[in-house]
Amino acid sequence: MGTQRRAAPVRKPVVLSIAGSDSGGGAGIQADLKTMEAQGTFGTSVVTSVTAQNTLGVESTHPVPVSEIEAQIDAVRSDFDVRAAKTGMLGTREVLEAVTERTAEMSIPLVVDPVMVAASGDRLLESEAEAAYEDLIAEATLVTPNADEAGVLTDIEPEGEDTAREAGERLVELGADAALVKGGHVPGDRIRDVLAFAGDKETMIFEHPRVGTDATHGSGCTLSSAIAARLARGEELEEAVRTGIAFLERAVRYHHDVGTGPGPVHHLVEIRERASRHPTAEAVEEVVDSLIEMDARPLVPEVGLNVVGATPYAEATVETAAVEGRITRTRSGVRPNRGVRFGASSHVARFLLSAREHDSTLRFAANLRFDDDVESALSALESVVEIDRSKEPAPDEEGSTMGWAAGRAFERAEKTPSAVFDRGDVGKEAMTRLLASDSETLRNRLETVLGELHKGGADS
Repeated sequence: MGTQRRAAPVRKPVVLSIAGSDSGGGAGIQADLKTMEAQGTFGTSVVTSVTAQNTLGVESTHPVPVSEIEAQIDAVRSDFDVRAAKTGMLGTREVLEAVTERTAEMSIPLVVDPVMVAASGDRLLESEAEAAYEDLIAEATLVTPNADEAGVLTDIEPEGEDTAREAGERLVELGADAALVKGGHVPGDRIRDVLAFAGDKETMIFEHPRVGTDATHGSGCTLSSAIAARLARGEELEEAVRTGIAFLERAVRYHHDVGTGPGPVHHLVEIRERASRHPTAEAVEEVVDSLIEMDARPLVPEVGLNVVGATPYAEATVETAAVEGRITRTRSGVRPNRGVRFGASSHVARFLLSAREHDSTLRFAANLRFDDDVESALSALESVVEIDRSKEPAPDEEGSTMGWAAGRAFERAEKTPSAVFDRGDVGKEAMTRLLASDSETLRNRLETVLGELHKGGADS
C-alpha cells in the first residue's frame, strides 16, 4: 500500500504545426493536433492567427503579432526534437516572411499547405502576401495546394490531369522537392491528386472515387498534417502521401455531423475503426454460437454458411470479421471450420461492403442456401428482393460482382433489403444473403427463417 507505480513513458516523433486557430474545432491547429496524434506522433503548435469561425464560415480573424509567432517557434525548437513541420494559415506577408526565415533554419521535412481561402469561401490570406509564398515553397519538402491555390501560385488553372501536372511542375521549379496538386476542387466523380517531383522522377497520380458530401471542412489541414506526421515517422514521401490520401478519404466519408453547415472531417476515424474490431468480432462469434445452438443445418448452402461483421468505418474486407473456412453441416448440427478473424471472408464481405455504399448503417450479413422452401420462409421478413445473376456483368478489378449485386438489390427495393436472393446461374449456386445493422437483428432474422423452415417441414 502506498507504493508509487513505475512510470512507463511513451516516446513519439514530434511534429510542429504553424497555422491558425479554428474556434469550430474542425480545421487549423485543432485539426492538425488531432491528426498528428491519430497518426502516432506528438503535435506541437504555433498559432499564427485566432479566427472566429464555425461550420458556416469565418466571422473574424485576429493575426498574432510576428514577435509572438517567432517566440512560439523558438520555444518549441529549444525544447522538442521536432522531426517534421507543416504550415497552414499564415495570413500576412510579415508572418510568411518570418515563418520562412525560421523554417529555413530547420533541417527537417516541411509540408507547406498554402492556405488562402476557407472552404466557406472566406479569404484567409492577404492578396499582397501571395507573392511571398514563393520563398516558403522553396524551403518545402512538399507543397499541397488545391486547384484554386495552385492557380494563384502558378497562373495555371488545374482543370484536369494535364494542367495539374503543369502546375505541379511549376511549383517544383520554385524550389519545392515535390508538389501535390489536389483534385478535390476539380469537377468529376473521381478525384485525381497529382504528385510532381523535382528532377527526373516520374509524376504519380492518386485516383479515388469522390465522396458525395460537402462536409470537407478541415480536409486540407488534415491531409497535410497526416503527411507531415508520416514523414516524422520516417516514411518515404510517396508512401506518406499515399497513406495520407487514403486516411483523408475515410475521414471525409465518415465526417462529423456537427453544426448547421458542412461538417468537419473525422480526424480520429482510423483509431475508431481499430477500436471497434474486438467488439465486432465478438458480435460475429455470438451469432455463430446461436447458429450452433439452434441447429441451423437447414440454412447451410453447399458452399458453407458465413457470418460477417463490419466495423462502423469498414472500407475493405480486412476490416470485416468472419468465420475462417465458413460454417458447415455435420451429422449432429453445424460447426465452424475455424475461428473468427478479420479478412476471412471474400464473397459475403464484399456484398456487405457494397451494400454499405447504399446504407452505411449496415454492419452484418450472412449467406444462406436458397430453394423453394427458403423462398417461402423469407416471406416472414420485410423487404425481400430477388436479383437475376444470369444478367451479372464481368467481375470488377477485384474479381468480384458483389458491387453489381448489391446495387441491383437496392435499385429494386423500396427500402434497405433485409434479404437478397438469387436463383443461381450456370456454375453458380442459388443463394440468399441476409443484411442487418446490428448482430441481434441478424440473429433474429436467421431464427425467423429457420423457424419458418421447420414449420414447413424442411429437414436438415
